Amino acid sequence: MDHRKKRLLFQARHRGMNENDLLIGRFAQAELANLSEAELDEFESLLDELDIDLFGWITGQRPLPSHRQTNLMQKIQSFVQAFGKRV
Repeated sequence: MDHRKKRLLFQARHRGMNENDLLIGRFAQAELANLSEAELDEFESLLDELDIDLFGWITGQRPLPSHRQTNLMQKIQSFVQAFGKRV
């Protein structure tokens, strides 16, 4: 894994909110290697969002702003839904 992906994985696992550490961190661990450069850019910008907003968006508890209605967010939401079914 290259330096950028390692950094993003670390950031995804250490968000500050345990729920996001678990959800985003697991997504990153499972899918980061498969993301395109554009998706990596988007993922990186997503990590700059507030934890409470990010958690609400990925769990469907808050409406997604238009700039976050993307294929990557759909991937993350699908991953989180599948993860929730396993827990």
